[in-house]
Parts: sequence; C-alpha cells; structure tokens
Amino acid sequence: MKLNDLRDKPGATKARKRVARGIGSGTGKTGGRGVKGQKSRSGVAINGFEGGQMPIYRRLPKRGFTNIFAKSFNTVSVGRVQQAIDAGKLDVKETVTAETLKAAGIIRRTKDGVRLLADGEITAKVNFDLAGASKAAIEKIEKSGGSVKLPEVAAAAE
Repeated sequence: MKLNDLRDKPGATKARKRVARGIGSGTGKTGGRGVKGQKSRSGVAINGFEGGQMPIYRRLPKRGFTNIFAKSFNTVSVGRVQQAIDAGKLDVKETVTAETLKAAGIIRRTKDGVRLLADGEITAKVNFDLAGASKAAIEKIEKSGGSVKLPEVAAAAE
C-alpha cells in the first residue's frame, strides 16, 4: 500500500449541495432562504436581536470583575508529598521546590508557584521552598522537624 493509493470508502463523502442553482436542483430560486425579509438578504447578522424587545444581555445586571493581577497557584497537600517520599520519588535531603515537585510528577506544570495545604499527614523531615503555604501546613511540617521558606512578600501578607 502506498500513500497515493489511499481512498475513502465509497459513499463516505457526499458532494456538497449547490444551493440556488436553478429550479431543477430542488433548491433553486430562493435557495432555501424563504421569501423576502431581512434574513433572505446577504450580510445579515442578528445574533442577540430579540425583535425589538430588550435583549437578555441588557436585561440582566452586570456583576463582578476579573482581577488581572490574580495569581494562579498549584495546590499540593502535605499528604501527597509524604506519598511521593514513601514511593521514592522525592529525596528527603533535598529542599522541595516547584521544580522538584514537577520532576517527581506531583504537579504537571508550574503556574505562578506552588501552595502547600495541610490535607493528610507528614512524618518525614523535609525542607520546603515554595510560593505559599497554609498555617496548618506549616505547623504540621515544623512538628515533623522540617521547615518552610516562603517569599517575604507572601509572609508579610499572611
């Protein structure tokens, strides 16, 4: 078999219907557009038009806004880190950063950083250098003998 021998099966593709090409075609004269009126003409786009009634997008109130400065963090639980240590994917001696978590397969991509949450238990003594962590997560890590290093800006805000 060669590439130039490849063909669709018979009947797999239909010929497109040529609209408005004479009365013998079955779709001649008005070409399936009905008779007269705005929608029978070309160049008509009336999306959202409700016949003069106030459109729904103007009837409903506007609400909220999108913060363009918002940061998107990956969230990783303390329990998930312990699982990776038990499986041998994370080294206890190394400082855990976003890059080491990515290399271990715990997160897929580093967004604006990683935020550590307190879900689960940790027994290993691990040092973290991350973008953020909850107070409960920091307590659990310090209880197990580890430490958490956060950026100064995040530490001042919390």
